[in-house]
Amino acid sequence: MQRDKLALSLGPILFFWHKQQIVEFYQQLIGEPLATVYMGETVCSRRQELKVADWIDLARDVAAGGCEVVLSSQVLLESESDLKRLRKLVEQEDFCVEANDLAAVRLLHAKGIPFVAGQALNIYNEQTLALMQSLGAKRWVASIELSAGRLEQMIAAVPDVNCEVFGWGRMPLAYSSRCFTARHYNLKKDSCEFKCLEHEDGLPLLTREQQAFLTINGIQTMSAGCHSLLAQSQQLQAIGVSRFRLSPQAQHMVDTIRLHQQVMAGVLETETALSELKGYAGGVLVNGYWQGKAGMNQC
Repeated sequence: MQRDKLALSLGPILFFWHKQQIVEFYQQLIGEPLATVYMGETVCSRRQELKVADWIDLARDVAAGGCEVVLSSQVLLESESDLKRLRKLVEQEDFCVEANDLAAVRLLHAKGIPFVAGQALNIYNEQTLALMQSLGAKRWVASIELSAGRLEQMIAAVPDVNCEVFGWGRMPLAYSSRCFTARHYNLKKDSCEFKCLEHEDGLPLLTREQQAFLTINGIQTMSAGCHSLLAQSQQLQAIGVSRFRLSPQAQHMVDTIRLHQQVMAGVLETETALSELKGYAGGVLVNGYWQGKAGMNQC
């Protein structure tokens, strides 16, 4: 199998935004240098500003701009209504699906539909990757904790599945059945008043020493620092990575995309791009996991 050349992808929106903000966000991206765009609600079942049909309609608009569109499934399924939404994703025939839960893998495999194995599937070794390939995975999103050396070993061991790496944004670290944002406001999860809408890039969590530690995003825990592998883009290409994922943020997304593309095209120095990107990050730039160290280690 010939691997795809390294290109930019845009992950699903991880935060809770109003419908109009979501629509305008994707409209501004049409025509930007993105090979793949992932769309859909992956974090919380209560975030229903857009229904499945709305996501599909919006996906058609984005796909008309010339990029591949993938519909991302929810990570944590807790009810029959969650399963119904998943079945609708699987049953539509226009777009590939990113499976972020084993229920999605099962349904897609049963229909013989190739899929993208999402980061939330926690693929940490060659055996799991080979299993996902046998079930129909055509691409997999590497776990953020994998070091450069470990990822290279896995790609070499299972070369016939394209690899995607999370290259920019706050890292999604964990999911819980509890909602941490609701707890922050002393609310119950089922009556959360949709407080996540007030934090378009997540809710910062500080230590007692007032140092940035994590970002709270409903049931999702994220890093405080912004993960960046831009300086490693040539290394990613060399070891066989085919997609460099940018995670959506509320501000400066178009500029972030263009700066990454210019560096990867060799028309802009990495240091120049990073100096500007630091102002867009909303926190320090980190890449410790890539080095085999603590994830919060700064670049």
